[in-house]
Amino acid sequence: METVVWTIDEIIKATGGELLAAKSFHGFTGISIDSRNISDNELFVAVKGQNHDGHGFVQDVIKKGVRGIVVDREKFSPMIEARGISDVYCILVDDTIRALGDLAAFHRQRFSIPIICITGSNGKTTTKEMTASILGQKFKTLKTLGNLNNEFGVPLTIFRMNHSHGAAVLELGMNHPGEIRRLSEICRPDLGIITNIGPAHLEGLGSIENVMSAKGELIENIKQDGVIILNGDDTCSLRLGGTARRKVSYFGRSIYADIRAIDIVKQQKQTVFTLELPNEKISVTINAPGQFMVLNALAASAVGYLSGLNASEIKSGIEAFTPVKGRMNVKESRLGFFIIDDSYNANPGSMEAAIKTLVSLKGREKGALVAGDMLELGKDAQRLHENIGQFAAGSGVNRLFLTGDYAPSVKKGAQSQGMTDQDIIIGDKSELVKSLVKFLAPKDWVLVKGSRGAGMEEIVKQLEAADETAA
Repeated sequence: METVVWTIDEIIKATGGELLAAKSFHGFTGISIDSRNISDNELFVAVKGQNHDGHGFVQDVIKKGVRGIVVDREKFSPMIEARGISDVYCILVDDTIRALGDLAAFHRQRFSIPIICITGSNGKTTTKEMTASILGQKFKTLKTLGNLNNEFGVPLTIFRMNHSHGAAVLELGMNHPGEIRRLSEICRPDLGIITNIGPAHLEGLGSIENVMSAKGELIENIKQDGVIILNGDDTCSLRLGGTARRKVSYFGRSIYADIRAIDIVKQQKQTVFTLELPNEKISVTINAPGQFMVLNALAASAVGYLSGLNASEIKSGIEAFTPVKGRMNVKESRLGFFIIDDSYNANPGSMEAAIKTLVSLKGREKGALVAGDMLELGKDAQRLHENIGQFAAGSGVNRLFLTGDYAPSVKKGAQSQGMTDQDIIIGDKSELVKSLVKFLAPKDWVLVKGSRGAGMEEIVKQLEAADETAA
């Protein structure tokens, strides 16, 4: 693998920064924002995050032997210079977060490989994993790790790009207007996916119209000869596609979709469907339950098809996919009931999709929903939680186990659909687990879901470990 070296001239060109030169030339083999794990041959960019400001760790990285730093012009002072910064290449910029993105944009332009960017209200991470698995059948593929999908994570992923890669799949997150525009400006994608458009991040965006507009920012920076891949079953996506100034490819179950699914068969831990491409048809098995997983697979298949892969290669990629931890993982407890671990995150759209999966899988057995708060919903939070209660009760969920600030709102919604107090339990996590173990019998099903901040994975762990002594 060829190491990509950064010269001082390249760093200045990328950031437009002002150089305070050191005594001798120094090239850099990487870029880091982490003072704890930085190597002495890397450039340190001092960014201010949610919890820490990298400027407070400049002296630490210098002591480690780092010989290049990018710092905010306003935070640089003669006091810092007096502490030995004169022996280090120091680049002054107006905004270090902006500079980090500019460095990533410069690095992206070194490579001609296709970049695929994925955003949407639900399914981003699963679609990213499926897309990378499909492209991995033909190319060495760089992909976003974990949840590195913001103004820090996207650049850090791009910095991992080297000449051995044949494609890159990047997830773009968003919680305020302009964020997708900036991230896609950095990435300059060849293909872009918007998985769907729903009521997520309303706290920062205010309305579904604003969500649609914010997600649509991705289209602005797709290359002129690139393609935007949209959900043909999603009303907002269809509206967006009608105004897109790029070629549009639709996926979905509609007969009008370019990449389509038919003959969907739901199984306990898998989903089988027939994938219809414009020129081929093939049976595919997803190693995860849930009809919404099919839409994720179709979006990923569209990338594969547009990238020149045949149906067999796309099938192999989908079938090599394994669910991400906390995202629709089906587990069997020691007591014989099944746990759907979808604890990683939640918004109204993904909550409804997960409930549909629970009801489908439980069949004639009992099904329980363990729901934590859905966060970042702004002024609509109470109403949207009530809606989930209504949806769960109307869908045939047998009992609700609720925790968090909005538990009363979910209860209110469920009661409006005829659920009784006996079937709605509110409590802390340990209390809910005790009640669940008493309620669930072998072959019953329980779905555990809530926003990242709700910490619902704790309930999953306790349910997995529960035995007869807890019943």
